[in-house]
Amino acid sequence: MAVDGATVTAEGFGLKGPRGWAFRGIDLAAESGALIAVEGPSGSGRTSLLLALTGRMKATEGTATVGGARLPKQLTAVRRISAPSNVAGVTDLDPALTVGEHLRERALLQHRFGDSVRALLRPRAERTAEAGLRIDTALTAAGLDLETLPKGARTAVRDLERLEALRLSIALALIGRPRLLAVDDLDLKLSDAERAAAWALLRSLAAAGTTVVAVCSEAPEDAVTVSTRAETEKDETSEGTSDAITATGRA
Repeated sequence: MAVDGATVTAEGFGLKGPRGWAFRGIDLAAESGALIAVEGPSGSGRTSLLLALTGRMKATEGTATVGGARLPKQLTAVRRISAPSNVAGVTDLDPALTVGEHLRERALLQHRFGDSVRALLRPRAERTAEAGLRIDTALTAAGLDLETLPKGARTAVRDLERLEALRLSIALALIGRPRLLAVDDLDLKLSDAERAAAWALLRSLAAAGTTVVAVCSEAPEDAVTVSTRAETEKDETSEGTSDAITATGRA
C-alpha cells in the first residue's frame, strides 16, 4: 500500500493542562516515511504528544508541522491527513462487535465523511467495491489475516489476542489512507516475539511510504526517537488521557 507520507517537525513543542505540563520542549525532524518512536515511561505525556501531533489536542507552546500543515493553528488540516490508533478512550474497539462489523463501520464512515463529493456521487456498486478494496488493502498492510481468526470476520473483538487487536486497530486507521499513522502503547502487554512483530509491521508501513509515530517504553535503534522523560509531576491517566478524550470529542 504505497502512500505519500508526511514530514514531521517540532520545535519547543509543549502542552500545558489544568494540572501542569503534559509534555514540553519537544524537538523533532523526520522525513516522509519515517518511523518515529515516542519513548518514555507511563505518565510522561506520551499519549498527549501523540494526539497533539495528529491535531487531536492543541499545543500551548512551540510549533510543529505535519505534511506542511502548521500546528497548533492548522488542526483541521492535520486531522485530515493523520489517523490515531490503539488510543485508550479515543479509538477503543467495541468488544461486543465482530471484526467484520468494525471494518464495515469504518469503511462506511470513511465514505460518508472522508471522501470527496465526487466519490459520493458514484454508483452504489462502485462505492461498495471501493469499500471492499480499502478494507482488503488495510488488512493486508496491517498483517491481519481473517482466515486465521477463530470465526473469521465473525470473530468478536473480545476473543482477539492482544497482537491481533493491535493489528485490527491499525487496519481501521489505514482505511482512511492517512499520511501519518499514530499508534499508542505499541509494546504494552506484548511478549518479546509479539513486540518484534509489532515493530516489523510498523517498519513495513513506513517502508511503503506512510509516516508512523508510535508510543513505546523502549524505542528500537532504527527509529527517530523523541523522549518524554522530563522530570515533571503529572498523571497522564488523569490529565493526558481525559484531556485527549475531551479534545478529540471537540475535533
